[in-house]
Amino acid sequence: MNIGELIPIFGMLTGIIIPISVFFWLYHESKNKNATIIEISKNLDDASKVEELLKIFEDRKKEPIDYRRNGVITLFVGIGIYMLGFLVIGKVLEGVGALVGLIGIGQIIAGYLYPNTGKELTNAVEEYEKK
Repeated sequence: MNIGELIPIFGMLTGIIIPISVFFWLYHESKNKNATIIEISKNLDDASKVEELLKIFEDRKKEPIDYRRNGVITLFVGIGIYMLGFLVIGKVLEGVGALVGLIGIGQIIAGYLYPNTGKELTNAVEEYEKK
């Protein structure tokens, strides 16, 4: 077997190895984090300190998704892809860049149509109640 015949096999194995390795990495990371929390909580007498500790280690965000921020990022990624296609690669990449850019514009519009922060929601309700 020469190296030319092994390249497709390595390509297929890469598609399997990468997701499995990421799964194990995330599993071991969370396992160590939970073990650390348990060890620290054994030495704490106050229950409020345990709750503070859990808040520190919590990964999830409490805030809603900011569509405007994500839209601006997506818009500029689309512009970058479009320019890469325009300057170097060709029409296909220009079309992909235009599509990604338009998705970003849609996200920005959605961010303004659907307010998501607590302050924005409160302001929207107050304006509605005034009418």
